[in-house]
Amino acid sequence: MTELAFRSATALGKAIRTREIGCRELLEHFLARVERHNPALNAIIVTDLGAARRRADAADAALARGESWGALHGLPMTVKESFDVVGMPTTWGLAELRGNIAVANALAVLCQEGVRAPCCTRDEGGPFGAVL
Repeated sequence: MTELAFRSATALGKAIRTREIGCRELLEHFLARVERHNPALNAIIVTDLGAARRRADAADAALARGESWGALHGLPMTVKESFDVVGMPTTWGLAELRGNIAVANALAVLCQEGVRAPCCTRDEGGPFGAVL
């Protein structure tokens, strides 16, 4: 299953729609990779695994009912830490903002939720969101 990590979003979406893999199974595959590789990379800095698992389970249930949420149905995604996600810190990589907890979702996050993709993690940028 390691090759899953190197497939395109289009190919993963097709694998979900054709039931080659379930949404929850795909999420768990990527979470296992995060657990294995993130200690050295420190790329994923915040997680909401419960919400991601609930969203993946809902995506699987929707497929079982014959529903389609579009091309990104059930694909796990990350959100850059500089985008607001309700209840999570948005610091722009600055220690001074560690208490800045979002009270509303950024437009990009709302769009992602609109396609019902399971957001499981927040990835890190440098100060002011720069990728260093």
